Amino acid sequence: MHKIKVMLVDDHAVVRMGFKMLLQASEDIEVVAEADSGEAALKACDVAVPDVVVMDIAMAGIGGIEAIKRLTAKHSPMRILALSAHEDVSHPMRAVQAGALGYLSKRSAPEALIDAIRSISKGQRNMDSQIAQRIAMQAIHGDQNPVAKLSAREFEVFEQLARGQSVAQISETLKLSSSTVGTHLYNIKQKLGLNNQAEMTLLAVRHGVINVNE
Repeated sequence: MHKIKVMLVDDHAVVRMGFKMLLQASEDIEVVAEADSGEAALKACDVAVPDVVVMDIAMAGIGGIEAIKRLTAKHSPMRILALSAHEDVSHPMRAVQAGALGYLSKRSAPEALIDAIRSISKGQRNMDSQIAQRIAMQAIHGDQNPVAKLSAREFEVFEQLARGQSVAQISETLKLSSSTVGTHLYNIKQKLGLNNQAEMTLLAVRHGVINVNE
C-alpha cells in the first residue's frame, strides 16, 4: 500500500506530536517531516518531498500563508492543507489564494483531518463545511469585508495590532523592522479608514478575524 507522505508545520511541538500520533494510527498515512516555522518548512520540503503539507497559518517569521505561497511557487504541484484555529472568512480565503487546496479548523474532529489529507493527496479541494457555508453566504449577499483590501503582509500586521500588540512586538514576531511595521500600520489605517488600535480591534472582532475570548 502506498502511504501518503505528510509534513506537519506548526510552531507548537505538542500540537505536532498530537497530530503525528493521530495520523500515524492510519495505515495509509506516514509523517515524514516536521517543521516549526514557514522558513523551516521550505528547507524540510526539499528533503522530505511530502505528498501533503499540513500548514498552521499563525506562526512567527514569514507565517503560514507566505510559506504556502512560496512552497506552491517552488514545488508544483504542492498539495497543502491550511490548518488554523481561525474560523473567519478572511483567513481561509487568503490561504486558498496563496495556493492551499484546503482549509480546516483545528476544532474539527480528528476524522475530518484524516479525510482532508486523503482527498487533498488526490488533488481534490477540501474546505471546512461551516467555513465554506459562510464564504458562500457572503458571496450570495454581496457582503463587503473591508479587511479584504489589505495585502497579505498588511493583514498579518493588522491581526497582531488588533490583538493589542505594539509595533515593537510585531516587529519581533514577524521579523520585520519597526519602520516597515510602521509603514504597514499607516497603510492599514488609510485603507480601512481607522484612527487607532482600538478601532482595529473592533473591526477585527466584527469580521471574525479575532475572537472576543482570545
